[in-house]
Amino acid sequence: MKKLSKLILTEMNYRNTPILVAALEKEGRICQLNPMSLNSDSILGNIYIGKVKNIQKNIQAAFIEIENGIMCYYSMAEKASPCFVNVKKNNVLKIGDEMIVQVSKEGIKSKLPYVSSNLNFTGRYLVLTSERKELGFSGKLKKEEKKQIREILKDKIPENVGIIVRTNCRDAQEEEILHELEELMKRYEAVLQKGKSRVCFSVLEKSMPEYVQILQNLYSQDLEEIVTDKQELYECAVQYLKGYKQQEKIVRYYEDKLLPLYKLYNLQKAFEQAQNERVWLKSGGFLVIQQTEAFVCIDVNTGKCTSKKDMQETFRKINLEAAKEIAWQLRLRNLSGIILIDFINLERAEDKEELMQTLQKYLWQDSIKGTVVDMTELNIVEVTRKKVRKSLAEELKELL
Repeated sequence: MKKLSKLILTEMNYRNTPILVAALEKEGRICQLNPMSLNSDSILGNIYIGKVKNIQKNIQAAFIEIENGIMCYYSMAEKASPCFVNVKKNNVLKIGDEMIVQVSKEGIKSKLPYVSSNLNFTGRYLVLTSERKELGFSGKLKKEEKKQIREILKDKIPENVGIIVRTNCRDAQEEEILHELEELMKRYEAVLQKGKSRVCFSVLEKSMPEYVQILQNLYSQDLEEIVTDKQELYECAVQYLKGYKQQEKIVRYYEDKLLPLYKLYNLQKAFEQAQNERVWLKSGGFLVIQQTEAFVCIDVNTGKCTSKKDMQETFRKINLEAAKEIAWQLRLRNLSGIILIDFINLERAEDKEELMQTLQKYLWQDSIKGTVVDMTELNIVEVTRKKVRKSLAEELKELL
């Protein structure tokens, strides 16, 4: 039987700071933690009228101000055509130009936030894009599912936009898919209309609260329950899910003054463990996880494992256990970018291949794309994970 997940939405004090937390529980463990400030909002996903302040042709980049004092990086190498507020004879970017942009990546460490002219409007089933004018599909959808959805959307997608079909679409009815497509088009047209009349630095569309985005991005077929002990969060979740096949019924309001929700699910301990460098495995082995400026490095060790059986078989089992735990920890800590993993050396080629496939299988369960790239001659496994938000450690550092 497939094990389902549970989303916990609550408030708590962490190191004397009140925060809002969205935590995902699966297999009896917390696999995802999203701490949020009770006061400030994220700019990720917001759409602005920005102004070009500087252009660096040698790195094919422009620097665009979206609010007073908030500068962003814009890649001139991206295929998206600039969406200028005022009509221009050509698409050549110049200092002082005002254009519609969307924040596509948060500022991480010393890097500025990224903005793009490719506007994305995300729903539960579909993503509408202003530049990628084609029909794309989630890699997790089966061939037959893609064929069925393609038939539904055929001749329904306007020529001036593209659509990406999300994994959740496999559970949707035709009318739900087409209704969401219509709603996404209305949002896109509203942004373009506002862009003609608003002044520079205006917010043309504000992204949904982060906890609603988390709810939107979860694969609904695996979600058993959403539980919260805050009335406002309960009402918001119910309201959002009303349009999706009575899914508001999975939202539960928890009331127990003696045992708050964050204590029931031991979130305090989950935060502490997610910041430890060392992670123990059931076999007695352990991981050492370190985040550097350039990449994440993970070392797999035999630790207390003292099996007297064939050593290569012992190493194989520890590595396979470590592969599952590494995928879990990457999601929990939201570690992304370049990840280098030093597994225990394996001699047999078939064991190495099994390890690579196992790691990719577990990375595939993450909502954020992770890819096993290769194993080097030094037996270092190279992995990439899409970078969208700050890591958990960086989020907590900003909040506390």
